[in-house]
Amino acid sequence: MLKATLRSFLAHKGRLVLSALAVILSVAFVAGSLIFSDTVSRTFDRLFASTSADVMVAPKDELEEALPSGRTPTVPAGLKEKVAKVSGVADAHIDVSVQNVTVVDRDNESVGSTTGAPTVATNWYPTDRSPVELTSGHAPRGAGQAMLDADTADRKGVGIGDTLTILARPGSFEVEVVGIATFTTTNPGAALVFLDTPTAQRRLLGTADTATSVSVTAAEGVDDDVLKRRIAAEIGSGYELETADEHADSAAASLGGFLDVVKYVMLGFAGVAVLVGVFLIVNTFSMLIAQRTRELGLLRALGADRRQVRRSVLIEALLLGLLGSTLGLAAGIGLALGLIELMGLLGMNLKSTEMVVTWATPVASYVVGVGVTFVAAYLPARRAAHVSPMAALADAEIAGVGRPLKVRAVAGCVVGVAGAAALAGCAAADGTSSAASFLGLGIVLTLVATVVAGPLLVRPVIRVLGGAFPAVFGSVGRMSQRNALRNPRRTGATAAALMVGLALVGGLSVASASMTASFDRRIDETLGADFVVQNSNFMPFSPEVTGKIEDTDGAGLVVRQRFSPLELALPDGRHVESTAAGYDPRLDDIAHVTYTTGNSRAALAPGHLGMDREFAHKHRVRVGDVLTATFPGRREAKLTVGAFTDQGSPEGFGVEGGLFLGLGTLEKYVPDGQDSAVYVNTAAGTDAGTLRARLEKTLDPYPQVQVRDQADYKELVRQQIAVMLYLVYALLGLAIVIAVLGVVNTLALSVVERTREIGLLRAIGLGRRQLRRMIRLESVVIAVFGALLGLALGLVWGVAAQQVLALQGMAELAFPWTTIVAVVVGSVVVGLVAALLPALRASRMNVLAAIAHE
Repeated sequence: MLKATLRSFLAHKGRLVLSALAVILSVAFVAGSLIFSDTVSRTFDRLFASTSADVMVAPKDELEEALPSGRTPTVPAGLKEKVAKVSGVADAHIDVSVQNVTVVDRDNESVGSTTGAPTVATNWYPTDRSPVELTSGHAPRGAGQAMLDADTADRKGVGIGDTLTILARPGSFEVEVVGIATFTTTNPGAALVFLDTPTAQRRLLGTADTATSVSVTAAEGVDDDVLKRRIAAEIGSGYELETADEHADSAAASLGGFLDVVKYVMLGFAGVAVLVGVFLIVNTFSMLIAQRTRELGLLRALGADRRQVRRSVLIEALLLGLLGSTLGLAAGIGLALGLIELMGLLGMNLKSTEMVVTWATPVASYVVGVGVTFVAAYLPARRAAHVSPMAALADAEIAGVGRPLKVRAVAGCVVGVAGAAALAGCAAADGTSSAASFLGLGIVLTLVATVVAGPLLVRPVIRVLGGAFPAVFGSVGRMSQRNALRNPRRTGATAAALMVGLALVGGLSVASASMTASFDRRIDETLGADFVVQNSNFMPFSPEVTGKIEDTDGAGLVVRQRFSPLELALPDGRHVESTAAGYDPRLDDIAHVTYTTGNSRAALAPGHLGMDREFAHKHRVRVGDVLTATFPGRREAKLTVGAFTDQGSPEGFGVEGGLFLGLGTLEKYVPDGQDSAVYVNTAAGTDAGTLRARLEKTLDPYPQVQVRDQADYKELVRQQIAVMLYLVYALLGLAIVIAVLGVVNTLALSVVERTREIGLLRAIGLGRRQLRRMIRLESVVIAVFGALLGLALGLVWGVAAQQVLALQGMAELAFPWTTIVAVVVGSVVVGLVAALLPALRASRMNVLAAIAHE
């Protein structure tokens, strides 16, 4: 049996290549994501471990910023002297490091990273743990001098003697580049600008009395943990102390968010490849077993029992899985190398020679590859075991043998009803988490129900889809339609591979279209300003920019917006951490706020705040209640509730409650914040176009901010949502590639299966072109069938997903009809492409040899 199995596997290796490609793709994404994330983690672990101070003293700021406020937490500069006197301290120095800066050259072009990595302005204090070393010029000496890292200098064409402008919170200032520093470790992609310490304090923090942290070097033989306890005992509990190991861990944890995004995206690709690949493998083994009915019958007649036959098929699957996993692991290594090179182009210089392949990577690769293939081949293997020895004596096949479709109908209906109930529960839920749970369950169950019941839909749907074939294409069209109807299970499984990808894109397209429509409506309903000035990446900007806007000729009303984290003590006993927005008094002139109680005047009055009505009801808050709010730096304030709004404030993302207050109140407790946006109305006698031109000219020296009107704002939101769609389309592309392989595989094996039939058709006068057309039409109708199933399922998912979005304040439902039409047209193209090779092969068959085929 083992010899027979190996010979069978090698005899059909050409037919199994397409199935192996599905395994290779899924394993490659799994292996590539693991190798890449392990390599980045190991590289940065070494970076953080080699550059961290033995002990770091930082400001204790327990409130996390969901939305950036622009403030820079600091410690007193005099703390260094106090720390330096602690027993066991060999050296202590202050650090000044600020990330909310913009650096531009003489042409007002940003010198910072364009990939999302920060631009860091910091003081120059070289130690044996510095990540950079001076390689050209000299260190900055006094005001007006700076150093730049070599990677940024090369990328932006900046050299010694060039002038840069640094835009910081205290104001903008010019510096001359006097030195270039080169990374001695991995370059994380950030742009680094170095100033001498006094200049960094004054220019970046606004005063020489503060610093962002104090770095401590331990004396020989003094343990970091021991030194940390000594320093804590000396300076008290008002600071955050970290040892080198703890700082490395926290830095790695913050990096983990980026790594998780990369890993989960790639594992999403792997999941789609696995899911679609299962259908492909099941189809392949089912058809191979159908074609080997007489062969299996002979094995049974010669004494092989059912277990041996089943084991023979599973061994073939195991061999396929091992081969696919091995090639997939190799492809994964190549994929990881490609990602490392891509990171290098984006500014993160990783060394491919230090690529990390842990034991978990090959284990996961083989578990996925072998496991998927083994599971997918199990049902065909069981079917093979039921081949009767009498099949060796008959011209029979078992392609249509199996459980009646009635069993599928019952199972599909039961699962489908459960899935529909879950989606209905999603629509009825009043909490985001419960609605999302129902949505996930409903998606899984309805997908399973559609796959199980899919063959039941083959005959009615394809009769409609191919109804015009006989009239348009004559007998060729009639035969192509009947070929698609011949085996509903095979047609359903082939279409299912395409259905999965299109269901995903359909559902997410509806969700994204609904998000866009909801944001458009929200902008129309709430934004009343002529222009909004914001940073390109939504980071706050210097008050200097606001001053320039206010001084622009033709600018009328100017209203500032700032954000700050806070912790609110509520009447129900809960303490909620959220983010509050601060506004200038004339909020009603630039925004349309719907109030249920009170008004903007009451909410923005000194010592008052406003909040969302539902949040207030949930926590038993009433207008007039006095709440204790804790701002950064543990500054406490007693704030009176002045108004309730009905703006559909979204929960989650750290902005629960829709909290807002007057900017004067916010500045009292958070004096070092920065503006996140400035709303501008035109003055009387000035038209909007003229003011926009003047504002853009005024803000020309500040490339980090843009002037936007309502249409620009909508386009910005669409661009943000489009980023998600790009990922969806990439997943769709992968699913379509594998689905095309599935259709090609099915048609190719179908051609082999129908060799004698094709020979007879050719013998009675069917031409080569007619034969190719017949196979192409069969392929197109199967692809369109899969597309319609996928779109129908995806639209249901999308409507359910919009119900979850409605709980986040995005209540508009929209359908992307252009995308839907494009998908249907694209499915026709997919069918035509998939049929090219099988149709060509069929048309080249020798007629007499085909008729004589057993």
